[in-house]
Amino acid sequence: METWDIYDKNRNLTVKQMKRGDTFEQGAYHLVIHVCLFNQLGEMLIQQRQPDKEDWKNMWDITVGGSAIAGETSQQAAEREVKEEIGYTLNLRNRRPSLTVNFEYGFDDYYLLETDLNIANLPLPTEEVKQVKWASKDDIINMISEGLFIPYHEQLIALLFDMRYNMGAHNQRIGQ
Repeated sequence: METWDIYDKNRNLTVKQMKRGDTFEQGAYHLVIHVCLFNQLGEMLIQQRQPDKEDWKNMWDITVGGSAIAGETSQQAAEREVKEEIGYTLNLRNRRPSLTVNFEYGFDDYYLLETDLNIANLPLPTEEVKQVKWASKDDIINMISEGLFIPYHEQLIALLFDMRYNMGAHNQRIGQ
């Protein structure tokens, strides 16, 4: 059973921990990560979850996601989850998340990376992932509409595609 570090509402690490599945105490938050890998064609690598997963069985999802376990930084959690889920090794030690989305019980760090990854070389299927494929923004939004993809807000998917080249609230490609 996973153990998670607990943060306060300002993302300060507390001395408390909890087990996955426990009820969150008032004012307790945990850290989640997502990694979105994009190819040079602007497609995102997506994964289909295994049919025996507890949540979202057989559904398609963005490249990788999961909770940080106790003692991990956001970057370490992202590196571990990518390795566990699709068998790919990343080095994020000097990289900050591209985007953080707050949710009811935590903070969700998104890493947006371009790679020349050849998916034929990945050791799939894994315990968590049935298969992967490259998909366009429109493909993913259509899959959400059809109930085949985890029901992310379509605007979030569009934002992930739009932000993949730069960080921040301004479009760095315009006006430079």
